[in-house]
Amino acid sequence: MKADFKEQLLPVVLFLLLLALPDGYVGWRYVLPSRDFGLGVVWLLPTVATVATFYLFRAGIYHNALLRAFTVLLLCLDLPRLVFVLLQFVLPPEAALLCAAALIAVFVYGFFFGWRRIMVRTAVCESELLPPAFDGYRILQLSDLHLGTYLRNPGFIRKLVRMVNEQKPDLVVFTGDLVNVRADEVLPFLADLSRITAPDGVYSVMGNHDYCEYGMEATAGNRGGDRKGAFAQEPPALRNQRVLEYLEEKIGWHLLMNRHVHIVRKRRREGADESESITLIGVENISRPPFKSMGDLGKAMEGLAAGTFKILLSHDPTHWRRGVLHKTDIALTLSGHTHAGQLKIGRFSPAKWAYHEWGGKYVEDGSMLYVSLGIGGTVPFRFGAWPEVNVIRLVRRQ
Repeated sequence: MKADFKEQLLPVVLFLLLLALPDGYVGWRYVLPSRDFGLGVVWLLPTVATVATFYLFRAGIYHNALLRAFTVLLLCLDLPRLVFVLLQFVLPPEAALLCAAALIAVFVYGFFFGWRRIMVRTAVCESELLPPAFDGYRILQLSDLHLGTYLRNPGFIRKLVRMVNEQKPDLVVFTGDLVNVRADEVLPFLADLSRITAPDGVYSVMGNHDYCEYGMEATAGNRGGDRKGAFAQEPPALRNQRVLEYLEEKIGWHLLMNRHVHIVRKRRREGADESESITLIGVENISRPPFKSMGDLGKAMEGLAAGTFKILLSHDPTHWRRGVLHKTDIALTLSGHTHAGQLKIGRFSPAKWAYHEWGGKYVEDGSMLYVSLGIGGTVPFRFGAWPEVNVIRLVRRQ
């Protein structure tokens, strides 16, 4: 009972308190003395709207427009109001108001311009297990496209595809969350995404959104639906999953559903060609609650020899510490999922409150994790955690 309270009710209570405290303070400090109750009503409107959208989410009503409204209210109105009230205790009211206005400007920039700033970030993975033929091999990682967010901005995806191909990678991988809620979000972008090419192909895995269980039409227990029944009788989420799998193959992406493939290269040695390989492993989403776990790393690694160079595609970076590090000989894990909260100022991101590894390169015990901040999100907003394409270069350690 206590655990349930902490995990479910306590965050809700804290969230509502953070909304209510600024209202109570301003009402006591400014509205009551001025007797301007019209000002009080205007001040309360953002809280009422935020609580209403929050309640609809808690009631199980999911919609992109609703999510965007909630995010805009929270970032552009509720958070600056809280900052204004807190700063009242250490700064003059005018200075506190100026700081709140600056915060609003930051968020407005993120909503109108920040989500368009695609960056190319590079990293190096060194390993003694890497075969000589793959020394200098370049892997381009994409993550968290959330295509439904860009239905009215197809030029953004065309720009992304152009930037990907300009990097001339040896291999392209996608680490999940291709859509927001429905498989048909891919349809307007089929031609553009099919232009992403690399000599060794494009491989992908499923993210939590790719199971299409967040849409209003999704029903409970979709993942456990009867796969042998008629297609039309399948729950909407399961049907969307099947369509999404088909569409990924249609654009030329090879979806790794708890399986592995070998990437083979030849090198000249002592006058003869010698084949060397690395292994690319892909699992379905493996997460901690409230996200579901569908993947099976043991199945994906069946038959693989120890001591070979292995790359794992796993959407959620929490899988690395819980199921990969110190438990396998996987040299490189590529993940996404966190988006760095889509907000990053210097080295700070609110994602660090939820994830031990939330963005960039992490190395421990000879194993490397790279967490991409991703491209999109269900809300078109980015500040500091700009959309990114990641190029990882493999280097053989002598």
